[in-house]
Amino acid sequence: MKYYKNILETIGNTPLIKLNKISKSIDSNVFVKVESFNPGNSVKDRMAVKMIEDAEKDGRLKPGGTIVEGTSGNTGMGLALAAIVKGYKLICVSNDKQSKEKFDVLRAMGAEVIVCPTDVEADDPRSYYSVSKRISEETKNSWYVNQYDNPSNTIAHYESTGPEIWKQTNGKIDHFVVGVGTGGTISGVGKYLKEMKSSVKIWGIDTYGSVFKKYHETGIFDEKEIYPYSTEGIGEDILPKNVDFEVIDHFEKVTDKDAALYTRKLAKEEGIFAGNSCGAAIAGMIQLKPNFKKGQVVVVLLHDSGSRYIGKIYNDEWMKDKGFI
Repeated sequence: MKYYKNILETIGNTPLIKLNKISKSIDSNVFVKVESFNPGNSVKDRMAVKMIEDAEKDGRLKPGGTIVEGTSGNTGMGLALAAIVKGYKLICVSNDKQSKEKFDVLRAMGAEVIVCPTDVEADDPRSYYSVSKRISEETKNSWYVNQYDNPSNTIAHYESTGPEIWKQTNGKIDHFVVGVGTGGTISGVGKYLKEMKSSVKIWGIDTYGSVFKKYHETGIFDEKEIYPYSTEGIGEDILPKNVDFEVIDHFEKVTDKDAALYTRKLAKEEGIFAGNSCGAAIAGMIQLKPNFKKGQVVVVLLHDSGSRYIGKIYNDEWMKDKGFI
């Protein structure tokens, strides 16, 4: 019999798929690493399990404990899978910008979900950063994950996602494009790929309303760059320790509208039902095409599944209300 001992063993080894229509204006060969094939339907499964296992090893997370984390939804799902298998309680703290589907799924998986306002500063006691820290301090036998600054986040992608991409492209990759939120994916994959092939370019996709691009280019944390945006899963109003700015060659900003429209294009033109940040990554890749040469290999990581955005990106009324269609 060939089987897996539990759902966690199915994480990773996601497929690399060639784009055919969206990328037809690009001379390079464009491939997407489709992370929705993970059991929790996102790239976050990889680092969620790694962070838990590392915390178990050094005693930060004890048997029967409670896991507490601030999440936009996908990390919460990865943590929920691990919590179920390993016997932990899970409290997820998020903000009201995220799709209702994300919260419904987390609750279905047994997590307690607390929703905080989006339009407050990171150090405001009402922010999901502050609330998650407070809950972890007030809850006995709890562990605060802190995916933004937890080094296991980056290590997970250095150990799994990066090597997979290298093997799948037979070392021919020239460009890696990915949205940046906590920074773990781009930093871990970027570090691995550059060690294997120093000429590989690492492109981070940012959004308007986020501080990453200006900070990377000037070293200035400009609070004037911070304002509300609708794209989920990328961009920040803080500087997570997991963002290794030295590994990243360039940040490209994408509008909320382009992120939404390209999310739909992926579904209609390529048959890939992907999430909001995936559309942003594709839109960013299109904007970056002058940097790609004929015959080169471009890999875009698609973070999650479209199932989390049924009420938003894939809902005509929501799209019209936002002025996107």
